Amino acid sequence: MVATDPVRVLVTGAAGQIGYALVPMIARGVMLGPNQPVILHMLDIEPAADALKGVKMELIDAAFPLLRGVVATTDVTEACKGVNIAVMVGGFPRKEGMERKDVMSKNVSIYKAQASALEQHAASDCKVLVVANPANTNALILKEFAPSIPEKNITCLTRLDHNRALGQISERVNVHVSDVKNVIIWGNHSSTQYPDVNHATINTSSGHKPVKELVSDDNWVKTEFISIVQQRGAAIIKARKLSSALSAASAACDHIRDWVLGTPKGSWVSMGVYSDGSYGIQPGLIYSFPVTCEKGDWNIVQGLKIDEFSREKMDKTAEELIEEKTLAKSCLN
Repeated sequence: MVATDPVRVLVTGAAGQIGYALVPMIARGVMLGPNQPVILHMLDIEPAADALKGVKMELIDAAFPLLRGVVATTDVTEACKGVNIAVMVGGFPRKEGMERKDVMSKNVSIYKAQASALEQHAASDCKVLVVANPANTNALILKEFAPSIPEKNITCLTRLDHNRALGQISERVNVHVSDVKNVIIWGNHSSTQYPDVNHATINTSSGHKPVKELVSDDNWVKTEFISIVQQRGAAIIKARKLSSALSAASAACDHIRDWVLGTPKGSWVSMGVYSDGSYGIQPGLIYSFPVTCEKGDWNIVQGLKIDEFSREKMDKTAEELIEEKTLAKSCLN
């Protein structure tokens, strides 16, 4: 085995439940592969300082061979120093009775502060993944306030929705989830997202077959399937009384792993990325597209046929993102 320099990975909100599920996955090589040593940087807010210490103690106790060091801090400058990958899980959650605008203004100030810390202290090629909601707009704020971080390096998580879509198809058709590929999540990581199976296939004993052919229920694909994926987060909160943590952590690892190590030939994944105007989506939004990744770069899959049904759904979620962007701007003023 070639000795590799450790990669520094920042997790914000590290003492929270997604953080708690995520850090052992990173330390175990799920995110960057079984031969890549890591140094974990964990950031959380002052009230969570003791819990954070406890997580650090557990990471030491787990004796992970790939874990070469742990920085656990409530100081954003120390947390961001030299990081190569930043997974932004920390944010202000929406509480009952709160207006969207209130949540937005809290998150705007959090992401503004973290953007400047990353810009000043992270590695110049730092890759950023925003998980905390509203993820697309938090990523956009981060981009605005960290102008020297290349726009291609700031993304948000829609892989969880992508994986949820794969899971629903595999359950419906009763195939193994790894045989389903090329679903797409378009747009916002919210209940307006559009899970699209028009281009998805299932690997069968007689080759790749379109998902729509094997499901053979167009009505399910256009109604129930879409709403299950859109509402899955809420369904998990209802069942667990807590939001999805292990699936979110797993999706964050998938997102970074594919981004850094590349997507398999012939398949794409969904990532919230900076729109360049592809598929008629307003440039300057962080919007979920189908992408392929190679050598650490993502590229939007081009030339997919978009029918009228899809067009309407894609535009609807873009409109919500434009509204959020306007709301975020008004919070800044």
